[in-house]
Amino acid sequence: MSLIKKLAGETAIYGLSSIVGRMMNYLLVFVYTRTLTEAENGILNELYAYAGFLIVVYSYRMESAYFRYGTPEKDREKVYTTGLLSLVATTGFVTLGLLLAAQPIADLLHYSANPEYIRWFALILAFDCLSELPFARLRLEQRPRRFVAGKLLNIGTNITLTLFWLVLCPWAAKNGHDLVRYVWSPDIRTGYVFLANLTASIVTLIFLMPQFRGFHKGFDRALWRNMVLYAAPLIIVQFAGIVNQMLDRTLLKWLLPGTPEQNLAQVGIYGNNYKLAMLITIFTQAYRYAAEPFFFRHAGNENAPEIQAKATKWFTIVAVTGMLAVLLGLDLVKYFLGENYFSGLKVVPILLMANVLLGIYYNLSVWYRLKDKTMLGAWISIGGALLTLLLNLLLVPRIGFVGAAWAALATYGFMCFATWYTGLKYYPVPYPFARMGLYILLVFGLFGISRWLGTTLPGTSILLWTARAALFFVYLGVVYGLEKSSLNSMFRRS
Repeated sequence: MSLIKKLAGETAIYGLSSIVGRMMNYLLVFVYTRTLTEAENGILNELYAYAGFLIVVYSYRMESAYFRYGTPEKDREKVYTTGLLSLVATTGFVTLGLLLAAQPIADLLHYSANPEYIRWFALILAFDCLSELPFARLRLEQRPRRFVAGKLLNIGTNITLTLFWLVLCPWAAKNGHDLVRYVWSPDIRTGYVFLANLTASIVTLIFLMPQFRGFHKGFDRALWRNMVLYAAPLIIVQFAGIVNQMLDRTLLKWLLPGTPEQNLAQVGIYGNNYKLAMLITIFTQAYRYAAEPFFFRHAGNENAPEIQAKATKWFTIVAVTGMLAVLLGLDLVKYFLGENYFSGLKVVPILLMANVLLGIYYNLSVWYRLKDKTMLGAWISIGGALLTLLLNLLLVPRIGFVGAAWAALATYGFMCFATWYTGLKYYPVPYPFARMGLYILLVFGLFGISRWLGTTLPGTSILLWTARAALFFVYLGVVYGLEKSSLNSMFRRS
């Protein structure tokens, strides 16, 4: 349990940036849904979805190859330099292509009047890509505090500039402060979201400049080839993962029956409710930051499968605890959004469960990276992507964005099963699925009771919220009763 405790400690440190980042992003959702129209929010959700696809092209999973080949400390500098030089070269090439093709791409996406959106996104992706390997180096070197400092700097810059351009400047102009016109224009609006992001990405890269040392180690062509061959299937995995996470927001614009403007408004409603469901990813992201290098470092441990099983169980416990907190508090959490977005709240429980399954999948998929079976992972991800596409095509025209939510849940369920089943042959892990399933069923049972109480007690009733708090403590009590020995072992003084 000492290794699990160590993983939990690193997750907690990484979680600082994830928690602060996510909460600040919800502050931005609060701002976006009150300062921009539903259609303008649809533009944000659509373009950030496309950015998710493009970052795969930019980074081609070089950070995973770095973890694989850079874990032995004697090889680390050479691996890092080779990967970084490769990223610098390809990032420059891809960015130049996007900058030159900005107008045709804008025409294709029906943003002909705003080709600058494409140019800004190309630069955002470039700076973010160049930051990925330095951040990965901090993770592998177990320097989570500097990692967190860089992430918080990015978040703080983005938040500050967004509030300045979308809130402070319009208020100042409305109140007759003419000097604001030198730094703000009412015509840019949505563009200020992208400009804030771009500035934050530049500032973050400057912060990481000390991690660009070591170019004197040179470029190792043979090593680069091995790194690319290792990462190539993971590119497919990540690309398919982005399809599963982002494709629905790009398809809604084309599959819904309304006008382009109406469909963009639906994308905005769905996309912002999706962000409520992504509260689970606060923990998932922090866990992944810590877990990927952790499992590589301890891959040679004879108890590695048991360690992974315990880590997956505790991941599930924490994730579904967060899910229950959101479900019980949904009547409050919804006020992160403007009232025009409440029609999308029905997808939140579905997407919360989908995100829990996505986190479990990340745990189950560790084996194919450890065993260099990344192509099997690629095939599973391709299957998930095809299922996402098929279900969206079938369901969205019939039941709207609720169909997209069900497609996400079904896809992540399939990927969990396929990853576990294929891993039985190559890296069997004794996952406690019965216990994990019990916690998930308990959460939805308590949520059902909460919904029933909501129909019998006033929504603002102290009695109702007391009852919901009691339901949450019932869940914690069950967890403690079943996991008491593990908890005592984890926190016992050595």
